[in-house]
Amino acid sequence: MEKIKRVRNVNWKIWAPTFIILAGITWGLIGLFSHDLRRVGLTPLQITHWRNLVSGISIVTFVLIKDKSLLKIFLRDLWMFFGTGVLSIAFFNICYLTAMQESSIAVAVTLLYTSPVFLMLFSVFLFKEKFTANKALAIVLAGTGLLFITGLIGAASVPITTRALVFGVLSGFGYALYSVFGRFALRKYNWLTILAYTFIFAVIALFPFADFPGMVEATFTETRAILSMLALGLVSTVMPFTFYTIGLKHMEISKAALLTFVEPTVGMLVSVLVFKEAFTINYAIGMVLIVSSIIALNRPMRWAAVKK
Repeated sequence: MEKIKRVRNVNWKIWAPTFIILAGITWGLIGLFSHDLRRVGLTPLQITHWRNLVSGISIVTFVLIKDKSLLKIFLRDLWMFFGTGVLSIAFFNICYLTAMQESSIAVAVTLLYTSPVFLMLFSVFLFKEKFTANKALAIVLAGTGLLFITGLIGAASVPITTRALVFGVLSGFGYALYSVFGRFALRKYNWLTILAYTFIFAVIALFPFADFPGMVEATFTETRAILSMLALGLVSTVMPFTFYTIGLKHMEISKAALLTFVEPTVGMLVSVLVFKEAFTINYAIGMVLIVSSIIALNRPMRWAAVKK
């Protein structure tokens, strides 16, 4: 028995990071699948609605087959799912896709990764965590990275509009809100329950504004758009959430967060290699600085360790 247990532990040391990396890769493909939907005339809000609708139907169907009791929640806890579904998922997706439309996939995915810095600020003010030297360094690095991406400092680059910058940073803010509301929800509910109600709330919130008949008509004009719509919901939403959750059960959150850096890398590669979008030295420096800010958040300062 002891030998079997040891083998299982060794296996998860390999498979846990593998699942996290797969989550980052599939999240990074969002730009690839949303491109065809933008091409047929869908707005960022409509693309977000498709993503939530496909994901929600898939997850709720799975929960109904697996265990219907997981859909039982208390009315007093609806605010948690309003937070994860409307204030986070619906809001950040609209902002993210708008930034992508206004600039490029590479820029949008890099700005999205300002989210851990926002999450750090939330942890200080909402959960009373300490403001450390690591966190101060992370803010400086991320802020400098944004200055490079906007072209305010560094070499001449393809200009980024104010609209693209604002929506890109707001996408990071909305993305961070999922962890905040999710932290409260996880104290009482299964992760499948949280995902199911997150997408239910997101779909309900966007339905009145999405012009559903119009988005169906535009999407179903060609097979490629239909396949992209399904792939966006299944490959770039359901799959990464599942991979990430499984991997997170068997490794530390900080280490998992570092491994998801594959997402902006994949997004950048899709942007440059598939769609031939411009990727300047400014963007590269900005991406490195923002990634470095997250590494700083997850790594203890050596001088602090020595002091202890």
